[in-house]
Amino acid sequence: MTPTLPRQAPSPDGDGRPAEDRRHVIRRRWVTAIIILLLVGVPAGYLAISARQSRDSGRDKASKAAATQVRSGWPSKVQRSIYEVPIPDKAWSVGFYETNNWHTSRLYVQFSATAADLDAFLKTVGTSRAALKPGVTVGARDAGVAGWSFGPDRKWYGTTHEQRDPLPTQDITVDLTKPETPHVFVVSTATP
Repeated sequence: MTPTLPRQAPSPDGDGRPAEDRRHVIRRRWVTAIIILLLVGVPAGYLAISARQSRDSGRDKASKAAATQVRSGWPSKVQRSIYEVPIPDKAWSVGFYETNNWHTSRLYVQFSATAADLDAFLKTVGTSRAALKPGVTVGARDAGVAGWSFGPDRKWYGTTHEQRDPLPTQDITVDLTKPETPHVFVVSTATP
């Protein structure tokens, strides 16, 4: 019979666990650290992105609110739909300005287009080139608000497309000095 040896005491430098247990503990700590990092990092990253987008959106809104006359750019699709101003896709020199108060809302739009696009625009609005009569249909007050000047040295033609409330009414003035590239000015007025 072989004598049984007493169990050896653990090393004073070790924690008394086999090497495999230590690896399991280290692995578990890494997994825990990664989970904590994800639980904190992902929401923090989302908040940072959201804050930047909100700040940029605020700047855009402030820029639009600070405008005091027509400025370069396209009105949103929603604005074009509400005010029924279907700007041709290939139009250029597009600008707009919107005003709102308790009684009326107005969208001021200007753009240049081809003669065919002008005809398509007028048809979509609900009128035609035949309805254009010599003169300016945009009122002096609206021209002043928009920053437009309708000088006597141009060939101005205009029409007013009236609709029943709550549909908007459009005052349309067209510069036909160069008939192949007319410049269009629209004031679309909606009442709530």
